[in-house]
Amino acid sequence: MGLFSFLKNVGSGIFKNNSKKVEEAADAAEAKAFKESLLVSAVESSGIEVENLSIELNDDTAVIYGQTGSIEDKEKVILIVGNTEGIATVDDRLSVVAKPTAKFYEVQSGDSLSKIAKEFYGDPMRYNEIFEANKPMLKDPNLIYPGQMLRIPNAG
Repeated sequence: MGLFSFLKNVGSGIFKNNSKKVEEAADAAEAKAFKESLLVSAVESSGIEVENLSIELNDDTAVIYGQTGSIEDKEKVILIVGNTEGIATVDDRLSVVAKPTAKFYEVQSGDSLSKIAKEFYGDPMRYNEIFEANKPMLKDPNLIYPGQMLRIPNAG
């Protein structure tokens, strides 16, 4: 969380490009809501996933709420909003909800790393990814035993 300063009179002109619609708003509250929706649309069209995204405008300050999957995505959202003409400050209320990078798996009787790779990745030839993720515990990809716990990296 934090406040970030931007140059108010430079950046994306989404407000200027839609000034006629802003002016046609019935009142200040409707104009504000329309501008907020423009900022949300700008973030959504970037392809960055933000859960529960909402943006509130208080004069030239944009307050951003939601959850991203990484700090990098959070920073990009701040930049998208802050680099909008008319925004001088971004109040970051975004949280980062990191997704687990791996799962644990208990080896069953008859399992091999190839069989496990096929189950998790759909490709038995990716067994080496599991082997590498479990070094130095595993010394040989053929030496696993029932009851042993393995780290299975997310398919990427």
